[in-house]
Amino acid sequence: MPSSAHSAWVDELLHHLEHYGPEAGAALEYIHRHRTKVGVHDQPTGARWTIDRRLEMHPRFVAAAADDPSAVSLIIHEVRHLQQGPLTALSVYGEMEAWQLQFAFIRSVTGHYHADPAHAAIIEQIMQQPLGLDRQVLQHVRELMQRYAGKAYRIDLLPLYPLHREIVFRLTGRGP
Repeated sequence: MPSSAHSAWVDELLHHLEHYGPEAGAALEYIHRHRTKVGVHDQPTGARWTIDRRLEMHPRFVAAAADDPSAVSLIIHEVRHLQQGPLTALSVYGEMEAWQLQFAFIRSVTGHYHADPAHAAIIEQIMQQPLGLDRQVLQHVRELMQRYAGKAYRIDLLPLYPLHREIVFRLTGRGP
């Protein structure tokens, strides 16, 4: 699909954000306030944020309707990472927060976490975990995320805590 079609799809996707409730509205406000560019780029994940604060969607979503809850949920997820900043976003804690926000949104719109019961059961377990800096919880969530997304999802390479807190933990042996 030509990039002009991608641009039209992204524009339509962003237009639909304002009609999807407070999480999507907050993501749209963030995108506008920070002049975040949203585009389409082939990649191994559904969406990603970049260090220069862009959001990129996988081209497979362009084939779906721009109001597809999955695409909207990915925007919400990636905006949360931009809000967190890279030290938190590149941690299991940061991913857990973004996943919980994303899947709470999906459930609020569709009534379920995932159409596949096995995937829905894994997400249910992640959603039941308290968001915090408990290493055992974060290790368990990391395992669940990899079970959900597969071994190619390299959450195992990220520190459990946001990087600055992980460094302190590694140096002192004490958690935050």
